[in-house]
Amino acid sequence: MPKGTVKRIQTDMDVKKKAVKLVISHLKKKVPEEFIGAEHLKEWVEQMEKMLESSEFNIKELHEMRKNFNDVIERTVDEDIRFKLRDSWYSLGKALDKKVKIG
Repeated sequence: MPKGTVKRIQTDMDVKKKAVKLVISHLKKKVPEEFIGAEHLKEWVEQMEKMLESSEFNIKELHEMRKNFNDVIERTVDEDIRFKLRDSWYSLGKALDKKVKIG
C-alpha cells in the first residue's frame, strides 16, 4: 500500500449494501423485462437502485423495501416469474443478514 494511503475499514453496512446490489443485479438478469405486472417490478428496482446510490444506508428503509418487494411478488400473475421473484426475496433477506468477516 502506498505511503499515506489510509485503508478503509469495511462495516457491516458496506457488506449488506454490496450483497443487496448483487441480488438486484441477479434479479434484473433472471426476470424477463416484459410480463404482466412488470411495471411494478421496474418501479421497485428503480427505487432500490436510487437507495443504494445514496451514501446513507438505512436498514429500516431496506426492510420496508423488502416488504414492498413482497407486494410486487403477490401482484405478479405469471407463476414462473413469481417463483423467480420469491427466490430473490429470500436472497434479499440473506443479504440483509450479512456481516463483516472477522479474521
